[in-house]
Amino acid sequence: MNSTNVFTPFSEEELIPKEEKLEVIKKGKQFSIGVPKETCLNERRTCLSPDAVQVLVAHGHHIIVESGAGEGSFFTDLQYSESGATITHDPKEAFQQDLVLKINPPTEEEIDYFKPCTYLVSALQINLRDQDYFKKLSEKKINAIAFEFIVDEYKQLSLVRLIGEIAGNISILYAAELLALSNGLMLGGITGVRPTEVVILGAGIVGEFATKAALGLGASVKVFDNSLSKLRRLHMMVDGRVPTSIIDPKELSKSLKRADVVIGALSKISLAPIVTEEMVSKMKKGSVIIDVTIDNGKVIETSELTSMENPYVIKHGVIHCGLPNLTSKMPRTTTKAISNFFLSYLLNYDEEGGFENMLVRKNEMKQTLYMYKGRHTKKLICDRFDLTYHDINLLIF
Repeated sequence: MNSTNVFTPFSEEELIPKEEKLEVIKKGKQFSIGVPKETCLNERRTCLSPDAVQVLVAHGHHIIVESGAGEGSFFTDLQYSESGATITHDPKEAFQQDLVLKINPPTEEEIDYFKPCTYLVSALQINLRDQDYFKKLSEKKINAIAFEFIVDEYKQLSLVRLIGEIAGNISILYAAELLALSNGLMLGGITGVRPTEVVILGAGIVGEFATKAALGLGASVKVFDNSLSKLRRLHMMVDGRVPTSIIDPKELSKSLKRADVVIGALSKISLAPIVTEEMVSKMKKGSVIIDVTIDNGKVIETSELTSMENPYVIKHGVIHCGLPNLTSKMPRTTTKAISNFFLSYLLNYDEEGGFENMLVRKNEMKQTLYMYKGRHTKKLICDRFDLTYHDINLLIF
């Protein structure tokens, strides 16, 4: 059959095979990363270790480290410079990079150093902030990411989990130190001597690791939480060796009277206190309370923020520790853990084409922002501080 008789709606030109068009992910420009020295709360941790700096520099990033930034974690300026970082004695220079990595949120004075549209990654510590702080950040058109909101592809709060694991362990180790100081008791159990009693409020990550640490020392542990699924998970992890309970005031009050150590580890933001002042007044003299999650909201009514110089206060004969940066007591381990996280975090964004590309492509990345180009994008923060809320999905699409 003659091919000219075959009917086709296409022209000869349209029938010619064409090359396939594929999306090419544009590689993001290499970031300049600033690591300023921490100035508040006697902070001793930092976000990047010299080893992480070396890897990032090898990937083409330019890293500015303020002189003395690693001293608290026992890393010297020489180690950073040998890893390829530029050492600066001017804090402004560290704050004027494309991306600023900090442990604590910047102070109001430090906010003035930022250039517009900088990416800031730091903790938020919502209980220590006020409305003016967010307004000042907003004026600088900052893109702000909080440790507390960083989620991975499995919808897990990966950095909160990491710091929580360390905080859980440290809370028990520090409680042991304070207990020996207050009434000479050793945290744990010895043959023929009654084990010390530990009450843990919260069965999340901090509670889980505090429970494991206390059990490892031989203490008698009881865990309270309002989530049955969290209690069940914890129960299975420790082979049912720990009695658990829903937060029932009567049961809780009974356990607190016998407790030598109380760890506050409920992670929900700004809850009303679970342990009242009356409950604390009935506790044993010389017992110890450590409120780990105090920067998000009090679990114990009598607890208050404390500092590294004065880490505890005594009320009703009970030692209260309310350090918002408890993991700073073991700064080198914490710095290494946080640094490992940020190394994979930043290299991941390199592969995907930089932060802007990731914001468009990945929903979990959008959820980590609480401010985008000066606009407040977290409803939780806007409701609490009476700020204008902007839906991140309408700003980036």
